Amino acid sequence: MAERADAAGIPVLQPRSPREPEFLAALADLRIDCAPVVAYGALVPPAALDVPVHGWVNLHFSLLPAWRGAAPVQHAIMAGDEVTGAATFQLEAGLDTGPVLGVVTEPIGPRDTAGDLLARLAVSGAGLLVATLDGIADGSLRAEPQPAEGVSLAPRIETDDARVDWALPAHVVDRRVRGVTPAPGAWTTFRGNRLRLAPVEPLQSSPGLEAGELSVGPSGVLVGTAHGAVRLTEVQPAGRKMLPAADWARGARLEPGERVGEQGGA
Repeated sequence: MAERADAAGIPVLQPRSPREPEFLAALADLRIDCAPVVAYGALVPPAALDVPVHGWVNLHFSLLPAWRGAAPVQHAIMAGDEVTGAATFQLEAGLDTGPVLGVVTEPIGPRDTAGDLLARLAVSGAGLLVATLDGIADGSLRAEPQPAEGVSLAPRIETDDARVDWALPAHVVDRRVRGVTPAPGAWTTFRGNRLRLAPVEPLQSSPGLEAGELSVGPSGVLVGTAHGAVRLTEVQPAGRKMLPAADWARGARLEPGERVGEQGGA
């Protein structure tokens, strides 16, 4: 993005912190009307918020006040939401608390990963942001305060958060795996080593499997959960590429009763 701006002759400011006096002075010199923000990882300080005539407008990938924070799409999928969307709102000192200018909705499909949903929202959200800026320019938009009810938080998801808990029901395991795909990527452990997982397929029944217990048969490579089982599709052992679960199981020569998710593993 910076390279395209340079090529178009647009000034590029890349401060380490939006609090730097040099950045604030340069921002003021630009005399901007409005500052759009997308996926910015820091809070904008009041000294910067006051510079643009019409403030800062943030594009956020949720229907606010739901899922305020760094990972709204991931948390929406993991929570089992059926609909999400994008919102434009005016930045203020709080975390994603400002008044909303516009929204678009997007259904969450039963097999959507966070990557799938983000790709669609990037397109619809871009259109929403342009429409919002146009509405601000012609005076047709009025920001509406977020309701006090329905607030939920979506903190950043770290690698440790993406470890699969097989003591959860199969449909919850499925949602959590899809919610962290492709990043940071769902994982478990097997024989003391990390095993990365592609999206799994939840099954209503479990052929007598305990949580984390593996089974290989005509139905594929299954893992037991607290209720039901999931079918592994692809896995990635440490130091190797992603491969079909059946090929992995064949090479691993699974013993009866072996499990994934045992304690340990880096």
